[in-house]
Amino acid sequence: MESQCYTVKDRQFWKIILSLLLASLFIFANMYAVQPLLPVFVDEFQVSVSTASLSLSLTIIGLILGLIVLGFFSDRNGRKPYIIYSLLGSAIPFFIIPLTDSFTVLLILRFIQGFALAGVPAAALAYISEEIDRKNIAYATALYISSNALGGMLGRFLTGYLTDHFSWQISFYAFAVTGLFLFAAVVFLLPPSRNFNSSQLSFAKDIEGFLFHVKNPALLVVFGLGAVLQISFTGIWTYLPFYLEAPPYSMSLQSISYLFFAYGIGVIGSPIAGRVAEKFGLRNVRLAGVFILSAGIFMTLSPYFWIIVVGLCVTCLGFFTSHSLTAASVGQQAAHHKGSASSLYLVSYYIGVAAGSSLLSPLWTSVGWTGFVLFTAILPLLYILAITLYRKKAGSPRR
Repeated sequence: MESQCYTVKDRQFWKIILSLLLASLFIFANMYAVQPLLPVFVDEFQVSVSTASLSLSLTIIGLILGLIVLGFFSDRNGRKPYIIYSLLGSAIPFFIIPLTDSFTVLLILRFIQGFALAGVPAAALAYISEEIDRKNIAYATALYISSNALGGMLGRFLTGYLTDHFSWQISFYAFAVTGLFLFAAVVFLLPPSRNFNSSQLSFAKDIEGFLFHVKNPALLVVFGLGAVLQISFTGIWTYLPFYLEAPPYSMSLQSISYLFFAYGIGVIGSPIAGRVAEKFGLRNVRLAGVFILSAGIFMTLSPYFWIIVVGLCVTCLGFFTSHSLTAASVGQQAAHHKGSASSLYLVSYYIGVAAGSSLLSPLWTSVGWTGFVLFTAILPLLYILAITLYRKKAGSPRR
């Protein structure tokens, strides 16, 4: 099978990368598109801030459920159908949402949209691990992950820009049309799977295979790392505006929003990390990424604003490096049911998103920015230390 996998020298490799980049770009732009619109929803639908925020959180809940369900079925039915129909299914609600006057209907459609979004992340990593040569998997995954960062950044920016100049309804129609265009492009570009082997086991046996991943210590370590990385990263970005709004910085939200362009470092850093990992080893570069992440978070303790900005860029570089290579290791360590394994990793990842944004609120309230930064910077390092000590004690190999 390995001889049938694509390498960077193959044209099909780049068609795969382009297809998954376009799909991922739309999916993550779609997911975060409503974030700058929350004040608009509060005014237009006369709902509370917490209710308006459900337009994002319910999408994440739908995504988590979709990752579990669609990841499982992609192991039975193949990868490409779930990737392409995810684009179609997540674009259609953008045509319907602007037509409703009910915020409840909007929330229901966003939940459905979140479920549909899951098809791309649930199948893409497994597709890469099956179709790309093992030596190039880390690089391919890093390119794919970089589009996650770019999509999230563009989604926030474009809806805000189009809403300011036209209306939020126009921004949704623009997303809908773009989604249909990208659906057609990916159908044409993405090569059919050559190395996917459909499960011939009974449904019950496939469920057993799915659950096997949560009993695999090596994969549990990877799932845990994904959650820990996201807790620290999301936590810093969630509570940064509260810190910078207060003296001595007293920044406006508009000024703070420009700091999200630091995500662009992740767009550049992820593929570079993938190439470096091919030379120095995935585990070594992933570990370096964790240290870079923590170093960047520590830098935000500086009283100098320019050092905070640099620290945020370093944080993004470390996060997207470690996250992309952690995601790549899932496909390598899962011997079977790779779609399910990738989905479980992403489930843990988005649990980390929820924890970093909500569960850390008492910490911020009680210890302020300094204590918050120390916790989020040290948490990934403690996790790595704990896993290292456990492996030495158990005598298990380093992965």
